[in-house]
Amino acid sequence: MRYRQLTSGLEVSAVGFGNWTVTTGWWGTYSRAQAAALHRAAFDAGVTFFDTSNAYAEGYAEQVLGEALRDVRDRVVIATKFGYDLDATGSRRGQQERPHKTDVDSVRADLDASLRRLGTDVIDLYQLHNPRMGHLDDDDLFAFLDDARTAGKIRAYGIALGPKIGWRDEGIHGMRVRDLAAVQMIYNLLEQDPGRDLLAGARETGTAMIVRVPHSSGMLEGDLTADTVFPADDHRRHRPRSWLVEGVQKVATLDFLSTPAMTLGQAALKWVLADPGVATTLPNIYGAEQLREFAAAPDLPDLSVEQLARVAELYERNFGVVPEGDRTTKVNA
Repeated sequence: MRYRQLTSGLEVSAVGFGNWTVTTGWWGTYSRAQAAALHRAAFDAGVTFFDTSNAYAEGYAEQVLGEALRDVRDRVVIATKFGYDLDATGSRRGQQERPHKTDVDSVRADLDASLRRLGTDVIDLYQLHNPRMGHLDDDDLFAFLDDARTAGKIRAYGIALGPKIGWRDEGIHGMRVRDLAAVQMIYNLLEQDPGRDLLAGARETGTAMIVRVPHSSGMLEGDLTADTVFPADDHRRHRPRSWLVEGVQKVATLDFLSTPAMTLGQAALKWVLADPGVATTLPNIYGAEQLREFAAAPDLPDLSVEQLARVAELYERNFGVVPEGDRTTKVNA
Protein backbone atom coordinates (compact mmCIF):
# COMPACT_ATOMS: atom_id res chain seq x y z
CA MET A 1 0.00 0.00 0.00
CA ARG A 2 1.04 3.60 -0.57
CA TYR A 3 -0.14 6.67 1.29
CA ARG A 4 -1.01 10.21 0.27
CA GLN A 5 -1.82 13.47 2.01
CA LEU A 6 -5.53 14.20 2.31
CA THR A 7 -5.05 17.43 4.22
CA SER A 8 -2.63 18.74 6.85
CA GLY A 9 -2.17 16.07 9.50
CA LEU A 10 -4.24 13.44 7.67
CA GLU A 11 -2.44 10.82 5.61
CA VAL A 12 -4.61 8.19 3.89
CA SER A 13 -4.10 4.94 2.01
CA ALA A 14 -4.26 5.32 -1.75
CA VAL A 15 -6.97 2.66 -1.73
CA GLY A 16 -9.71 3.22 0.83
CA PHE A 17 -12.79 1.30 1.92
CA GLY A 18 -16.32 2.62 1.42
CA ASN A 19 -18.48 0.50 3.66
CA TRP A 20 -21.75 0.99 1.76
CA THR A 21 -20.98 -2.22 -0.14
CA VAL A 22 -21.35 -4.38 2.97
CA THR A 23 -23.96 -2.45 4.96
CA THR A 24 -26.65 -1.15 2.59
CA GLY A 25 -27.82 -4.25 0.72
CA TRP A 26 -26.96 -2.67 -2.66
CA TRP A 27 -24.15 -5.14 -3.39
CA GLY A 28 -25.53 -8.24 -1.74
CA THR A 29 -26.41 -9.24 1.79
CA TYR A 30 -23.81 -9.42 4.56
CA SER A 31 -24.21 -10.33 8.19
CA ARG A 32 -22.84 -7.92 10.77
CA ALA A 33 -19.96 -10.32 11.43
CA GLN A 34 -19.15 -10.64 7.73
CA ALA A 35 -19.17 -6.86 7.29
CA ALA A 36 -16.92 -6.33 10.31
CA ALA A 37 -14.52 -9.03 9.10
CA LEU A 38 -14.07 -7.30 5.74
CA HIS A 39 -13.31 -4.01 7.53
CA ARG A 40 -10.58 -5.76 9.51
CA ALA A 41 -9.24 -7.50 6.43
CA ALA A 42 -8.98 -4.10 4.74
CA PHE A 43 -7.04 -2.69 7.68
CA ASP A 44 -4.74 -5.72 7.69
CA ALA A 45 -4.10 -5.11 3.97
CA GLY A 46 -2.87 -1.59 4.69
CA VAL A 47 -6.11 0.35 4.18
CA THR A 48 -6.33 3.29 6.58
CA PHE A 49 -9.11 5.38 4.99
CA PHE A 50 -12.68 4.30 5.74
CA ASP A 51 -15.72 6.14 4.37
CA THR A 52 -19.34 5.84 5.46
CA SER A 53 -22.49 7.95 6.02
CA ASN A 54 -25.14 8.42 8.66
CA ALA A 55 -27.69 7.77 5.87
CA TYR A 56 -26.46 4.26 5.09
CA ALA A 57 -29.06 1.97 6.68
CA GLU A 58 -30.02 4.68 9.19
CA GLY A 59 -26.64 4.70 10.90
CA TYR A 60 -26.01 0.95 10.88
CA ALA A 61 -23.01 1.45 8.59
CA GLU A 62 -21.40 3.83 11.07
CA GLN A 63 -21.98 1.37 13.92
CA VAL A 64 -20.33 -1.48 12.01
CA LEU A 65 -17.33 0.65 11.10
CA GLY A 66 -16.88 1.94 14.63
CA GLU A 67 -17.12 -1.48 16.21
CA ALA A 68 -14.83 -3.17 13.67
CA LEU A 69 -12.03 -0.62 14.04
CA ARG A 70 -12.41 0.54 17.63
CA ASP A 71 -9.13 -0.94 18.84
CA VAL A 72 -7.17 0.63 15.95
CA ARG A 73 -8.98 3.98 15.92
CA ASP A 74 -5.74 5.94 16.27
CA ARG A 75 -4.35 4.25 13.13
CA VAL A 76 -7.21 4.95 10.72
CA VAL A 77 -8.86 7.98 9.11
CA ILE A 78 -12.65 7.92 9.37
CA ALA A 79 -14.88 9.89 7.03
CA THR A 80 -18.63 10.08 7.31
CA LYS A 81 -21.38 12.17 5.76
CA PHE A 82 -24.36 14.24 6.85
CA GLY A 83 -27.11 16.40 5.41
CA TYR A 84 -30.09 14.15 4.77
CA ASP A 85 -33.29 14.04 6.80
CA LEU A 86 -33.10 10.60 8.38
CA ASP A 87 -36.64 10.98 9.73
CA ALA A 88 -38.17 11.51 6.29
CA THR A 89 -39.30 7.90 6.24
CA GLY A 90 -39.50 5.06 8.69
CA SER A 91 -37.96 2.53 6.33
CA ARG A 92 -34.79 2.13 4.33
CA ARG A 93 -35.03 3.94 1.03
CA GLY A 94 -32.39 2.03 -0.92
CA GLN A 95 -30.97 4.36 -3.57
CA GLN A 96 -33.95 6.71 -3.61
CA GLU A 97 -32.67 10.08 -2.49
CA ARG A 98 -33.98 11.54 0.77
CA PRO A 99 -34.76 15.22 1.29
CA HIS A 100 -31.94 17.25 2.80
CA LYS A 101 -32.03 18.74 6.28
CA THR A 102 -29.10 21.07 6.92
CA ASP A 103 -30.21 23.62 9.50
CA VAL A 104 -27.59 24.05 12.19
CA ASP A 105 -29.58 22.41 14.99
CA SER A 106 -30.15 19.30 12.87
CA VAL A 107 -26.53 19.08 11.77
CA ARG A 108 -25.35 19.52 15.37
CA ALA A 109 -27.57 16.61 16.44
CA ASP A 110 -26.42 14.51 13.47
CA LEU A 111 -22.76 15.13 14.29
CA ASP A 112 -23.20 14.06 17.91
CA ALA A 113 -25.15 10.96 16.81
CA SER A 114 -22.43 9.99 14.32
CA LEU A 115 -19.75 10.37 17.00
CA ARG A 116 -21.73 8.03 19.27
CA ARG A 117 -22.32 5.42 16.59
CA LEU A 118 -18.68 5.49 15.47
CA GLY A 119 -17.50 5.27 19.07
CA THR A 120 -15.05 8.14 18.67
CA ASP A 121 -14.60 11.65 19.96
CA VAL A 122 -13.56 13.12 16.60
CA ILE A 123 -14.48 12.55 12.95
CA ASP A 124 -11.51 13.02 10.65
CA LEU A 125 -13.45 14.12 7.56
CA TYR A 126 -17.08 15.28 7.80
CA GLN A 127 -18.70 15.49 4.37
CA LEU A 128 -21.87 17.28 3.28
CA HIS A 129 -23.72 14.55 1.41
CA ASN A 130 -24.70 15.41 -2.17
CA PRO A 131 -25.11 19.18 -1.68
CA ARG A 132 -27.00 21.58 -3.93
CA MET A 133 -25.92 25.15 -4.57
CA GLY A 134 -28.10 26.49 -1.78
CA HIS A 135 -26.31 24.32 0.77
CA LEU A 136 -22.91 25.54 -0.40
CA ASP A 137 -24.03 29.16 -0.01
CA ASP A 138 -25.38 28.63 3.52
CA ASP A 139 -23.06 30.73 5.69
CA ASP A 140 -24.64 29.52 8.93
CA LEU A 141 -23.97 25.89 8.04
CA PHE A 142 -20.32 26.46 7.25
CA ALA A 143 -19.84 28.68 10.29
CA PHE A 144 -21.05 25.72 12.36
CA LEU A 145 -18.59 23.39 10.61
CA ASP A 146 -15.79 25.83 11.36
CA ASP A 147 -16.85 25.91 15.01
CA ALA A 148 -17.01 22.11 15.16
CA ARG A 149 -13.49 21.94 13.76
CA THR A 150 -12.25 24.47 16.31
CA ALA A 151 -13.96 22.51 19.09
CA GLY A 152 -12.18 19.32 18.00
CA LYS A 153 -15.28 17.35 17.01
CA ILE A 154 -14.11 17.17 13.39
CA ARG A 155 -10.63 17.53 11.93
CA ALA A 156 -11.69 18.65 8.46
CA TYR A 157 -14.78 18.94 6.32
CA GLY A 158 -15.63 18.45 2.67
CA ILE A 159 -18.41 17.51 0.29
CA ALA A 160 -19.40 14.28 -1.47
CA LEU A 161 -20.92 15.00 -4.88
CA GLY A 162 -23.95 13.14 -6.18
CA PRO A 163 -26.17 11.29 -6.44
CA LYS A 164 -24.79 9.56 -9.52
CA ILE A 165 -22.21 11.15 -11.79
CA GLY A 166 -22.13 14.88 -12.46
CA TRP A 167 -22.37 17.94 -10.19
CA ARG A 168 -19.53 19.82 -11.86
CA ASP A 169 -20.81 23.29 -11.00
CA GLU A 170 -21.52 22.44 -7.37
CA GLY A 171 -18.09 20.91 -6.92
CA ILE A 172 -16.16 23.80 -8.44
CA HIS A 173 -18.28 26.38 -6.61
CA GLY A 174 -17.75 24.62 -3.30
CA MET A 175 -14.00 24.46 -3.79
CA ARG A 176 -13.85 28.16 -4.60
CA VAL A 177 -16.06 29.57 -1.85
CA ARG A 178 -15.54 27.16 1.08
CA ASP A 179 -12.56 25.83 2.99
CA LEU A 180 -13.04 22.27 1.78
CA ALA A 181 -10.36 19.77 2.66
CA ALA A 182 -11.66 17.27 0.11
CA VAL A 183 -14.28 16.66 -2.55
CA GLN A 184 -15.57 13.18 -3.30
CA MET A 185 -16.67 12.39 -6.86
CA ILE A 186 -17.30 9.59 -9.36
CA TYR A 187 -14.43 9.22 -11.82
CA ASN A 188 -13.07 6.32 -13.82
CA LEU A 189 -11.67 5.26 -17.19
CA LEU A 190 -15.12 5.02 -18.75
CA GLU A 191 -16.67 8.06 -17.00
CA GLN A 192 -14.11 10.85 -17.09
CA ASP A 193 -16.44 13.83 -17.16
CA PRO A 194 -17.08 16.04 -15.30
CA GLY A 195 -14.21 14.60 -13.26
CA ARG A 196 -11.59 16.22 -15.47
CA ASP A 197 -13.08 19.66 -14.81
CA LEU A 198 -13.33 18.93 -11.10
CA LEU A 199 -9.68 17.87 -10.98
CA ALA A 200 -8.75 21.13 -12.69
CA GLY A 201 -10.72 22.99 -10.01
CA ALA A 202 -8.91 21.03 -7.33
CA ARG A 203 -5.53 22.03 -8.75
CA GLU A 204 -6.66 25.66 -8.75
CA THR A 205 -7.82 25.61 -5.14
CA GLY A 206 -5.48 23.04 -3.57
CA THR A 207 -8.35 20.70 -2.72
CA ALA A 208 -7.79 16.95 -2.37
CA MET A 209 -10.02 14.64 -4.41
CA ILE A 210 -11.54 11.36 -3.28
CA VAL A 211 -12.63 9.12 -6.14
CA ARG A 212 -15.44 6.64 -5.73
CA VAL A 213 -16.69 4.11 -8.33
CA PRO A 214 -13.21 3.83 -9.93
CA HIS A 215 -14.34 0.60 -11.61
CA SER A 216 -17.53 2.01 -13.14
CA SER A 217 -19.76 -0.11 -10.88
CA GLY A 218 -17.69 -3.22 -11.53
CA MET A 219 -17.45 -2.89 -15.31
CA LEU A 220 -13.69 -2.29 -15.11
CA GLU A 221 -13.10 -5.35 -12.99
CA GLY A 222 -13.15 -7.15 -16.33
CA ASP A 223 -15.39 -10.09 -15.44
CA LEU A 224 -18.75 -8.94 -16.86
CA THR A 225 -20.15 -10.15 -20.17
CA ALA A 226 -23.18 -9.18 -22.24
CA ASP A 227 -24.91 -12.22 -20.73
CA THR A 228 -24.20 -11.36 -17.08
CA VAL A 229 -27.29 -11.63 -14.86
CA PHE A 230 -27.05 -9.73 -11.59
CA PRO A 231 -28.58 -11.15 -8.38
CA ALA A 232 -31.84 -9.68 -7.10
CA ASP A 233 -30.02 -7.88 -4.26
CA ASP A 234 -27.50 -6.23 -6.62
CA HIS A 235 -28.50 -2.68 -7.57
CA ARG A 236 -26.97 -3.07 -11.03
CA ARG A 237 -29.85 -5.39 -11.89
CA HIS A 238 -31.97 -2.26 -12.39
CA ARG A 239 -29.66 -0.57 -14.90
CA PRO A 240 -30.67 -0.50 -18.57
CA ARG A 241 -29.27 -3.38 -20.60
CA SER A 242 -27.47 -0.86 -22.83
CA TRP A 243 -25.19 -0.03 -19.87
CA LEU A 244 -24.00 -3.63 -19.74
CA VAL A 245 -23.75 -4.26 -23.49
CA GLU A 246 -21.95 -1.01 -24.34
CA GLY A 247 -19.73 -1.21 -21.27
CA VAL A 248 -18.49 -4.69 -22.15
CA GLN A 249 -17.66 -3.48 -25.66
CA LYS A 250 -15.67 -0.54 -24.26
CA VAL A 251 -13.75 -2.74 -21.82
CA ALA A 252 -12.72 -5.00 -24.70
CA THR A 253 -10.69 -2.10 -26.13
CA LEU A 254 -8.67 -1.81 -22.90
CA ASP A 255 -6.95 -5.20 -23.09
CA PHE A 256 -3.57 -3.44 -23.46
CA LEU A 257 -3.81 -2.33 -19.81
CA SER A 258 -3.85 -5.80 -18.29
CA THR A 259 -0.73 -7.96 -18.12
CA PRO A 260 0.29 -11.12 -16.25
CA ALA A 261 1.49 -8.77 -13.49
CA MET A 262 -1.52 -6.41 -13.42
CA THR A 263 -5.25 -7.09 -13.68
CA LEU A 264 -7.62 -4.69 -15.41
CA GLY A 265 -9.09 -3.85 -12.00
CA GLN A 266 -5.65 -2.86 -10.74
CA ALA A 267 -4.92 -0.87 -13.90
CA ALA A 268 -8.18 1.04 -13.44
CA LEU A 269 -7.00 2.11 -9.99
CA LYS A 270 -3.54 3.03 -11.28
CA TRP A 271 -5.18 5.19 -13.96
CA VAL A 272 -7.16 7.14 -11.33
CA LEU A 273 -4.11 7.47 -9.08
CA ALA A 274 -2.00 8.78 -11.97
CA ASP A 275 -3.46 12.21 -11.20
CA PRO A 276 -1.58 13.64 -8.19
CA GLY A 277 -4.71 15.55 -7.17
CA VAL A 278 -6.39 12.27 -6.20
CA ALA A 279 -5.67 11.52 -2.54
CA THR A 280 -7.47 8.18 -2.35
CA THR A 281 -9.88 5.90 -4.16
CA LEU A 282 -12.94 4.01 -2.93
CA PRO A 283 -13.43 0.89 -5.02
CA ASN A 284 -16.53 -1.16 -4.31
CA ILE A 285 -15.03 -3.93 -2.18
CA TYR A 286 -17.27 -6.89 -1.49
CA GLY A 287 -14.95 -9.86 -1.04
CA ALA A 288 -11.61 -10.82 0.50
CA GLU A 289 -9.96 -11.90 -2.76
CA GLN A 290 -11.01 -8.70 -4.51
CA LEU A 291 -9.77 -6.67 -1.52
CA ARG A 292 -6.32 -8.23 -1.81
CA GLU A 293 -6.24 -7.47 -5.54
CA PHE A 294 -7.15 -3.81 -5.12
CA ALA A 295 -4.97 -3.21 -2.05
CA ALA A 296 -1.95 -4.43 -4.02
CA ALA A 297 -2.54 -2.01 -6.90
CA PRO A 298 -0.71 1.10 -5.56
CA ASP A 299 2.57 -0.81 -5.29
CA LEU A 300 2.48 -1.93 -8.94
CA PRO A 301 4.39 -0.01 -11.66
CA ASP A 302 2.66 3.15 -12.87
CA LEU A 303 0.94 3.13 -16.24
CA SER A 304 3.20 4.34 -19.03
CA VAL A 305 2.82 7.64 -20.85
CA GLU A 306 1.86 5.65 -23.93
CA GLN A 307 -0.87 3.75 -22.09
CA LEU A 308 -2.31 6.95 -20.64
CA ALA A 309 -2.29 8.59 -24.07
CA ARG A 310 -4.04 5.61 -25.63
CA VAL A 311 -6.76 5.71 -22.98
CA ALA A 312 -7.27 9.42 -23.67
CA GLU A 313 -7.60 8.77 -27.40
CA LEU A 314 -10.09 5.96 -26.87
CA TYR A 315 -12.20 8.07 -24.53
CA GLU A 316 -12.44 10.91 -27.05
CA ARG A 317 -14.07 8.55 -29.56
CA ASN A 318 -16.23 6.68 -27.03
CA PHE A 319 -13.96 3.62 -27.25
CA GLY A 320 -15.27 3.04 -30.79
CA VAL A 321 -18.70 2.05 -29.46
CA VAL A 322 -21.86 3.36 -31.12
CA PRO A 323 -24.57 3.90 -28.45
CA GLU A 324 -27.59 1.63 -28.84
CA GLY A 325 -29.89 4.60 -29.38
CA ASP A 326 -27.77 5.78 -32.28
CA ARG A 327 -27.74 2.30 -33.83
CA THR A 328 -31.51 2.08 -33.55
CA THR A 329 -31.92 5.47 -35.23
CA LYS A 330 -29.76 4.38 -38.16
CA VAL A 331 -31.55 1.06 -38.59
CA ASN A 332 -34.96 2.73 -38.64
CA ALA A 333 -33.90 5.60 -40.90
